Amino acid sequence: MEKRQFIKVNPADNVGIVIIPEGIKAGTKLSDSVTAVEHVPHGHKVALKDFSKNEEIIRYGEVIGYAREDIPKGSWISEDKVQLPEPPHLEELPIATKVPDPLPPLEGYTFLGYRNSDGTVGTKNLLGIMTSVQCVEGVVNIAVERIKRELLPKYPNVDGVVPINHHYGCGVAIDAPEAKVPKRILKNLATHPNFGGELLLVGLGCEKLVPEKYFPDVKKENTVILQSELGFELMVDSIVSKARQCLERLDKRVREVCPVSDLVVGVQCGGSDAFSGITANPAVGYAADLLVRAGATVLFSEVTEVRDGVHHLTARAINQEVGQKLIDEMAWYDNYLELGGVDRDANPTPGNKAGGLANVVEKSLGSIAKSGSSAIVDVLSPGEKVRKKGLIFAATPASDFVCGTCQLASGITLQVFTTGRGTPYGLSMVPVIKVASNSELTKKWKNLIDVDAGKIATGDATIEDVGWEIFRLILEIASGNKKAWADYWRIENALCLFNPAPIT
Repeated sequence: MEKRQFIKVNPADNVGIVIIPEGIKAGTKLSDSVTAVEHVPHGHKVALKDFSKNEEIIRYGEVIGYAREDIPKGSWISEDKVQLPEPPHLEELPIATKVPDPLPPLEGYTFLGYRNSDGTVGTKNLLGIMTSVQCVEGVVNIAVERIKRELLPKYPNVDGVVPINHHYGCGVAIDAPEAKVPKRILKNLATHPNFGGELLLVGLGCEKLVPEKYFPDVKKENTVILQSELGFELMVDSIVSKARQCLERLDKRVREVCPVSDLVVGVQCGGSDAFSGITANPAVGYAADLLVRAGATVLFSEVTEVRDGVHHLTARAINQEVGQKLIDEMAWYDNYLELGGVDRDANPTPGNKAGGLANVVEKSLGSIAKSGSSAIVDVLSPGEKVRKKGLIFAATPASDFVCGTCQLASGITLQVFTTGRGTPYGLSMVPVIKVASNSELTKKWKNLIDVDAGKIATGDATIEDVGWEIFRLILEIASGNKKAWADYWRIENALCLFNPAPIT
């Protein structure tokens, strides 16, 4: 059988995505009517028709831009040939006009989790140490090294120690309106399900983020204030002593059989390429539908990476209120970008473009595939806690680490992360499953990628096959039966707080 050379996603598309790893050479016959007139790199778009200047370029059945010049059939449509279209106008969006019917229930699937007294269920058993201000980070880090070295080996049921360091707490306009965002994120991180209610809080004593005011859920006996200690050694001793007490209690936690409905899964992408919207993201979307069918909660995010496809999302909102909340979050972020003097097209990275993504429109249309096909039942502001089960849009920046931190604050207990260019990203608080959009990346990074979705592009698997593979892997990793590669190598990137408020 002749090897497939490009993929056309939608019958209406007038471009194809090159799937040959070495690209398509000039003179290659692509179909009875199309011959490549120049080399077209792997993952990039080849013109399937002659384009006149200003004519629509269509991918995913949507206009991703306009031709800046006449483009002959068989040409490489590089980013410099694509004019960015206007974003969908927020005041004209359809709301709840295409609400999907509920998918059939998926029953009989469980995982082994740590049930907490507040009803949440964790996928890890961790000692979290929250800093209330950056000033204490140096001392906390020294104490953490000592805890890992001296104490952790004595408590085999505890998976690790996670310092929640950040650059907030003082020197900030803590009562400014948008300061609610970083304060909410930190407060909600402190009650993450994987900490089992035993968070240790370390403060300085003079910061604006007053521990007892902003972290009321943290036990008083689990708090250390460094300005109350007599010198460095006693500071560290006090943290280690409190940690020992927390570890004693955490070590008694045991996994129990829990329904899939107790899972809160975040989906995110980073280092995307042109295959992300064809393979990895649709497969994750299929897995998201399976999770929703089983009663779980699924969060998808990244405002700038859904903004240009938001008309598809508002139509799927379960009611007028949810649809309007989604529009409000888009409007807030439009204003945020405008204040910063940047356009939404600042989003695609050089790597995204090298991977074949011409602009943020093309990126957005591929990104929203991670959301699957369920109705959107709720919308969260950055770092808000989940309050419903089902598919939820959690508004966050698109930055991997800011998005990840916001999703953690919202309560995800596992994350599925798609990538085409590759990134060793990892979160210490939850397992991160990496899904590659192309098999070349999987071969190159075989000990960093957990699932190869590239086999969808080559025809060796379907979206449904890989979706089920991801779903089953989620249950195995959530149960502690298997480790994602990021956890195996202990890849732990720093948390990155979203702070749109002024710094004084």
